[in-house]
Amino acid sequence: MLLTLLCCAAAAYVIAVALLWFFQDKALFPASRDIYRTPESMGWAFEDVWLETPFGNTHGWWVPKEDPRGTVLFSHGNAGNIADRLESIGLLRKLGFSVLAYDYGGYGLSEGEGPSEKRCRADVRAAWRHLTDTRGIPPEQILLFGRSLGGAVTADLAQEVRPGAVVLESTFLSVPDVAREKLWFMPVRALCSSPFNSKDKVGRITAPVLVVHSPDDTLIPYRNGKGLYERITAPKQFLEIRGDHNDGFVMSMEKYLAGWEDFLRKHFDDEEASGGGTGFQPVSSGPRP
Repeated sequence: MLLTLLCCAAAAYVIAVALLWFFQDKALFPASRDIYRTPESMGWAFEDVWLETPFGNTHGWWVPKEDPRGTVLFSHGNAGNIADRLESIGLLRKLGFSVLAYDYGGYGLSEGEGPSEKRCRADVRAAWRHLTDTRGIPPEQILLFGRSLGGAVTADLAQEVRPGAVVLESTFLSVPDVAREKLWFMPVRALCSSPFNSKDKVGRITAPVLVVHSPDDTLIPYRNGKGLYERITAPKQFLEIRGDHNDGFVMSMEKYLAGWEDFLRKHFDDEEASGGGTGFQPVSSGPRP
């Protein structure tokens, strides 16, 4: 009887591991194809942009602002698509920025059967090339901003280029670091096909970095934000907000915007601080994937 129970338990464990491996991409990338609104619904002028990658074309929105403070390359979180991010784009416009927001492969109008870490890397690099090559925006006038999964995508790009500044909000050390807290009994590191190991990359970022995180975040625990901050060697600031993962920046709006402004004044608006000026040399104009 004991041997039978042990065999059943082992079989159940193997099945659970197989299911975790098979469905991991659906859990990590709950994409939506429905573009149910556009910047036009907010009264903003915008352009649809199509970014070429080896996996198909990536769709994005260029939302310009007159006489901008700079340009934000915005990488969103893992759920929905850019249609869900108009309020965030509005906050960036309020801070004085033009915005390029885009969808990963398999999201919104972006081509491809489904996203992956490799595809996300190609998407964000295509967006960087669009800003620097197609639109001719100097790298030091670009701010890379990523929230949640987008923070990992942003960190991956930021280690290879030199923008004016980087903002990583509510993001993680790595996917396995977060997964093992809830699935401690599973071999998550061995199974994970898109690890997004930001903890191994942020130390190579040379631009100033703002890390934003909430101790109330139940999806990506606070230690992830603090851990990334500790590993950053570039000029850096930490902004602690309140509220859970998806609503923290909303619940902390006054402090949130004030924290951005403080960081921008110190590290972005000042050309010498941000790496601008005649002596600026970008690490890369956007390596091709």
